[in-house]
Amino acid sequence: MRSFWMGTSLLQALVFASGTLQAQVESGPSAGSKTEVLKAVAATGDAAGKEVDYASERKEKPTLFLFVQADKWDRPVARFLRTLDQELAKSRTDVQIIAVWLTDDVEKAKAYLPKAQESLKLSQTTFAVYRGDKGGPPRWGINADAHLTVVVAQDQKVSASLGFRSVNETDAPSVLKKLKPKK
Repeated sequence: MRSFWMGTSLLQALVFASGTLQAQVESGPSAGSKTEVLKAVAATGDAAGKEVDYASERKEKPTLFLFVQADKWDRPVARFLRTLDQELAKSRTDVQIIAVWLTDDVEKAKAYLPKAQESLKLSQTTFAVYRGDKGGPPRWGINADAHLTVVVAQDQKVSASLGFRSVNETDAPSVLKKLKPKK
């Protein structure tokens, strides 16, 4: 009987581990590559309503670029974003989050995102909308299967790219660990 329970526990652990491993997909540019042009319309912040090249604007500064599939936006993704923002506000005010909406309805997103910003009360996050193809900027390699892609960049280079099929606030610490230490 004991071996039955051990076998069942082992099987459950394997099922859980395989499910966890499948939560990530390859998405975003490869580590070490140059940060490519990223033109998007700012929906919040000082540049609201204007098209901004966020990669050029951020240059050497540490940045988390989040590419959000608008049709996959939900509470767990919002909690993940809020957790990132809150943790950065505590110890890494030099890091900015640029959350780029990938959508077929740019105007609807531009109207919605200031409301989301107000509701979430984010201090280090700027919402923007990509005007091009819903797949995102071609040179950024965004995988449509990823509900959310996080690209960690600094010194005009990509440090890491993480694609998530599902994400929540418990994933935030692993993303924050990808940032280079503060200079």
